[in-house]
Amino acid sequence: MADSSAAPPPDRELMLTAAPQSARDALRTLFDLDDRLAGIVRTTREPMVGQMRLVWWHDALERLDTAAPPAEPLLQDIARLLLPRGVRGAALAAMTDGWEELVVTDPLNDQALARHADSRGGTLFALAGRLLGAEPAALPIAGQGWAYADLARHLSVAPFADHASAHARATLSRAFAATWPAPARAVGVLALLARLDLEGGTPLAKAWRVARFRFTGR
Repeated sequence: MADSSAAPPPDRELMLTAAPQSARDALRTLFDLDDRLAGIVRTTREPMVGQMRLVWWHDALERLDTAAPPAEPLLQDIARLLLPRGVRGAALAAMTDGWEELVVTDPLNDQALARHADSRGGTLFALAGRLLGAEPAALPIAGQGWAYADLARHLSVAPFADHASAHARATLSRAFAATWPAPARAVGVLALLARLDLEGGTPLAKAWRVARFRFTGR
């Protein structure tokens, strides 16, 4: 698989451990795609160049629905592991739109942040739920909150970071207002950890909250 030598971050490792064995490779590949798109934005110095690279991925993902993948390991993994499980290339391509917002919008504003959170996080979590066989309404909301929280950690301009954090708290609070079905809880752990990081607290308290969520869905 693409990038198989790189160890996933601890929160993602926990998600993969919580997921059924049969879904782990597909989930890993889905999040590898998110990492690849994030890397484009992170290493881009010229917005036009970054936008062109994202457009390439958008078009390549869409083409997976009608053609064999090119000689790109990640696209081959996607075709092998995600498409047979009902995840279309066009749906994956929507994630590039969220990342493109960070490249083309200067300065960032509320509308751009919301589009990023929805197209990146909302899409990512909804597709993860499809791989797990559960698509509750809370999933895309949780993904949006997770994306806001992740963006807040990486924004260097304090007012924007604070704004993203505030959106993350509000959105994640909505996502956990109802009980989560058992199949969706593996990916829900990612959003819960993002929420707990924003709230603070001891590692022991966080571990207890995660364990309770995995058992009860609350």
